[in-house]
Amino acid sequence: MNNKDKIEFIKNWIFNYVKAMPKKAESLVIGISGGIDSSVSSTLSAMTGLKTIVLSMPINQKLSQHDLSLKHQEWLLKKFENVEAHTVNLDQLFDVFKSSLSNFDNERGMANSRARLRMITLYQVAAANKGIVVGTGNKVEDFGVGFYTKYGDGGVDISPIADCNKTEVWAIGKELAILDEIINAAPTDGLWDDGRTDEGQLELKYHELEEAMDNPNSPNRAKYEKIRRQNLHKMEPIPVCKIPN
Repeated sequence: MNNKDKIEFIKNWIFNYVKAMPKKAESLVIGISGGIDSSVSSTLSAMTGLKTIVLSMPINQKLSQHDLSLKHQEWLLKKFENVEAHTVNLDQLFDVFKSSLSNFDNERGMANSRARLRMITLYQVAAANKGIVVGTGNKVEDFGVGFYTKYGDGGVDISPIADCNKTEVWAIGKELAILDEIINAAPTDGLWDDGRTDEGQLELKYHELEEAMDNPNSPNRAKYEKIRRQNLHKMEPIPVCKIPN
């Protein structure tokens, strides 16, 4: 399927999902980070013609990351009349949270808590607008290495690009004419004060991860499997204690 066909297919899938809901959602709510995944997902959502609410949710964010989010907001508003955009600054909320849990400080825990505060925000906005939360996860992150504590993706209602590898998302982004600055930006989850990138954390490029995911004989297969093992608990069903009769 070429990129134009993928765009049409995903757009229709989102629209038909909402249409088939017993009580139809009145809006699509999505967090935008200025990254390619959320930019593509929000654009595909807007293309349905359904009310699409995009939220930029900075938490002590690097200005360069936040600027891309705002530029994408502006791009969407110019392109689609059904888009509503908001910036919800979560600095103060996070600072109070961090202070309240100062006895339990942990860098990775606090990074994950940023994503969960954004998730809560998305669901609150969705509830206030009778909407559903649209995810931004892609295939290699969601089903390959479990690297998906993303921009509010701690929990979502639908995930339109989860069957697309990261390289596919970039290609779709180019087809959609997403801003070059976003397409060329180094992917980052925006959860760390030092601005570390996704590929820096994973220690592999996305094309290397995708190749290793599909090729058991890949030179990067061992490293891919190590990352996958570390995050497998995120991708499997929650362990449930089964009490015998």
